[in-house]
Amino acid sequence: MEPRLKRFAFYGAVLAGSLLALASAPSRRADDPAIPPRVPANFTAGWRFPAGARASFASHAMVASDNRIASDVGVQIMKDGGNAVDAAVATGFALAVAYPEAGNLGGGGYMVIRMADGRVAAIDYRETAPLAATRDMYVGPDGKVTGESVIGPKASGVPGAVAGMLEAHRKFGVLPIAKVLAPAIRLASEGFVVDTAFSRSVSGAKYRIENYAGKIPFFANDSAPAIGSRFAQPALARTIGLIADSGAAVFYRGSIADSIAAEMQRAGGLITKPDLARYRPIWRQPIRSSYRGYALIAMPPSSSGGTTVTEILNILEAYGPAAPFGSAEEIHAAASASQRAFVDRNSKLGDPAFVKAPVSELTSKAYARAIAKTISRDRADPTSGLASALREGTETTHYSVVDPMGNAVATTTTLNDLYGSGVYVRGAGFFLNDEMDDFTSKPGVPNMFGLIQGEANAIAPGKRMLSAMSPTIVLDPKGQLLLITGARGGPRIISATYQVILNVIDHRMSIADAMNAPRIHHQSRPDSIRLEPGGFEPSVIARLREMGHFVFEQGAVASAASIMRVKGGYEGVDDSRNRGGAALGF
Repeated sequence: MEPRLKRFAFYGAVLAGSLLALASAPSRRADDPAIPPRVPANFTAGWRFPAGARASFASHAMVASDNRIASDVGVQIMKDGGNAVDAAVATGFALAVAYPEAGNLGGGGYMVIRMADGRVAAIDYRETAPLAATRDMYVGPDGKVTGESVIGPKASGVPGAVAGMLEAHRKFGVLPIAKVLAPAIRLASEGFVVDTAFSRSVSGAKYRIENYAGKIPFFANDSAPAIGSRFAQPALARTIGLIADSGAAVFYRGSIADSIAAEMQRAGGLITKPDLARYRPIWRQPIRSSYRGYALIAMPPSSSGGTTVTEILNILEAYGPAAPFGSAEEIHAAASASQRAFVDRNSKLGDPAFVKAPVSELTSKAYARAIAKTISRDRADPTSGLASALREGTETTHYSVVDPMGNAVATTTTLNDLYGSGVYVRGAGFFLNDEMDDFTSKPGVPNMFGLIQGEANAIAPGKRMLSAMSPTIVLDPKGQLLLITGARGGPRIISATYQVILNVIDHRMSIADAMNAPRIHHQSRPDSIRLEPGGFEPSVIARLREMGHFVFEQGAVASAASIMRVKGGYEGVDDSRNRGGAALGF
């Protein structure tokens, strides 16, 4: 048989086998006892998202992401015979085109994978500090932290997104990489119709973009792309085409590396061709844990997300049965657990190549039991007292994928701030990140997210900055896939992720209610509970203050994208707090 026909026959067999497995899989039976019934949620009258909303449903496969176009690309790849990893990679590259505020080729991220045969994997493609980076590079002569870690060429770490996504595909994908990247190339070349969310996003970042090469494509005639117009990116189409033809080598050692290094040299940045050539993604052992009989698969350092989410859930499990949703008792317990886990996160975690982080201890049930004993039932504890007792933006994007075989992928990727550092690689068509701000620029001084971190996360050449990204997969007590989740939003990612899990497991909410439920956030410093406005009864807030908590209401606590297995298939939700996302499937 001619090779091309052989390939089509093979992929046809893959899809046919997937659908056959779907038909016979016990996890899809309408009477599956492993899927506990959901309980209707009851939100306060002032909350902006009503309980009982409907999620998207699909019988076979689904993608939930912050961008409808990218979700559709992932679905089409699976319809064409690709698996969840193929779809995740295709979605990632499509996000780089249609969602440049956070989707990227110039940033990095993490991917947690759980194959239907039980194999699990986690790949770390976080950015690294350039070799020219120094410990105090963002501390000015006056001893104060400058703004160079947030905007401009010195804010960028060596990007890992391309290397990470291609490595995940190499190990687990089934379609040729050219087929996986074809939709993104077409999307960049032919363009997409600009909607309100895209136009507003670009307009809002003008201050960040206009001083660099991105001004030309994104602000032609000094205006953001008009709503209803078609926005094409020929330079980005050429870049993705080169990657499809030549793999990661062209990005890290070839012509794209030349473009990145030249842009850095023109703008005064630090990334060089040797920095790019030495970059490698790293396969890591996922964190395996449990919560009330459900298994969790999460991301280890250099991400802090999996460790911190696990520690919070372990503490809550040890603390006792969950109190009713939205009660002062529930919020007190969750905030106190989060406060303590963030103390550990901010002082003990960092790149494992540079720091011996006590991950096994922090994620152990015994450690959690000891921490839970420090939480009073009716009194808040100040963070300043906990540090010794314990011995020590919304600018990301998350997407979740499941295919007809039951393979699942949770991916979180980022430029850090919206449109990263603002620096745009001319001729290559993408923005570079501002991830250097995720390091500890100066101990005791907060970064853009208000995080006060320690020496474990200090800047060093070649080091990966600590992240809060928390891509997570949850299995039910029978070991079957239940939930794929994660979020965008700086340290609030951790809060959104663990609360979606709590809502599904403790409060038996539907995935729509679990996502729409009001959230809280406590990151130890500032020593306060942040509540989403209108989400909690005044009497509950008053009770929390009586306990000694400083409580304030402000903005959204992250934006998640989740898929949950239900009877007959899957339900998916892109967060109502986000505009323009979608959960799509077939």
